[in-house]
Amino acid sequence: MIRGYGDHAANERTFLAWVRTGIAVIAFGFVIEKFNLFLLTIANAVGDAAHRAQFEWLSRSLGRYEGLAFMFGGVAIVVLATTRFVRTTRLLDDPETHSASDVRAELILSAALMLLVTVYSIYLAFD
Repeated sequence: MIRGYGDHAANERTFLAWVRTGIAVIAFGFVIEKFNLFLLTIANAVGDAAHRAQFEWLSRSLGRYEGLAFMFGGVAIVVLATTRFVRTTRLLDDPETHSASDVRAELILSAALMLLVTVYSIYLAFD
């Protein structure tokens, strides 16, 4: 039997939840990038200049980088979650008693995710 199995299982569940969140953010970044590419393709295929301008406006320069920001943000979430998981596992295996868990990693992960969502929401609201 593993000593402190419940604690290790909770640590792993938390890690997997953050990894799923990171993968979802990365996938959302891919969707944004592919949609932007789709809009550029439509804009090039449209013969009418007025409609072309509308499609080009929808895929403006910021649109080319927001998908990348989400992808890199998702990778950062996975990296921070992995470091938190390894650190917590080492603390659980250590026989000494430690003080309460440091919440900096969780705050950084949550703040990064909220920042990405907020920036993208503002960007979409002012179209």
